[in-house]
Order: sequence, then C-alpha cells, then structure tokens
Amino acid sequence: MEWKICQFDDLSARQLYDVLKLRVDVFVVEQNCPYPELDGLDQQSVHLVCREKEDVLAYARLVPAGAKYEVPSIGRVIVHKDARGRGLAKELLERSIEYISTEWHAEAIKLQGQVYLQEFYESFGFQPISESYDEDGIPHVDMKRTRVEM
Repeated sequence: MEWKICQFDDLSARQLYDVLKLRVDVFVVEQNCPYPELDGLDQQSVHLVCREKEDVLAYARLVPAGAKYEVPSIGRVIVHKDARGRGLAKELLERSIEYISTEWHAEAIKLQGQVYLQEFYESFGFQPISESYDEDGIPHVDMKRTRVEM
C-alpha cells in the first residue's frame, strides 16, 4: 500500500482517471446522487491518494484556504467499497489533517460531511457549525476543527 500527496499537475492521466472514476462510482453511482463532480477545485487542490498495486483504495481532496472557504478544507473523502473496514478512512483523515496543519499551518479546517458520518468526523475534533441541510438529496452538516482542538 502506498500513500501519495500530489498537486493536480503531478497526477498522470491514468492517476487522474482512476481518482475521478472512484469519486463518480461512489458519490454519483453508489449513492445515486447526480451532481457536478467536476467543480473546478481539483486544479487548486492537493490530492491524497492511497493505492495498492493499480487500485485507488482511498482518496481525499485538500482544498487550500481561499479556494472554497476562508480556511482549508477536506473534501471528496472516500474509501473504495472493497477496501472498507481496514481502517483506511481513519488514516486518510489523520494524514489529511497532518498535511494541512504542517504544510499550510492552518488555524482551522472545514468540511461538509454527510450526517451519517458526523460522529466519525467528531472523533477527529471536528464540530458541527451548521444545522443538517440537504445537499444533492443527501443530508449534510458543515463542520470545523480549530487549532485548539488539534
């Protein structure tokens, strides 16, 4: 298993295809949620990818401050359905938080989490900062983690 941090321009065409395929397979097909997956933030973001052989097992998009929110954010958090239950989601969040804290010296991190994952995100110090709301047919909540909690 190999974890890599990549800028958009460092991703090969094959790597980008594999990441986008996983995102569409889960967020659009598995969750039956048609939405604009390609939102213009990939080019500005850092991509955290876990691969095993040729397969992408886990992925998160780290969006710098000012691109989406006033603080950095973590999005597109995903673990391939065949790799779930192996602790990859926990490691993915830990690595995402570590990168944003170390490389960007962020005072806070935001995310939009699906409500059913709220307790998971709370275990990393994220706290809800909004009421539950509908995002493309799925209940979401905005969450934030501050340096004090880091």
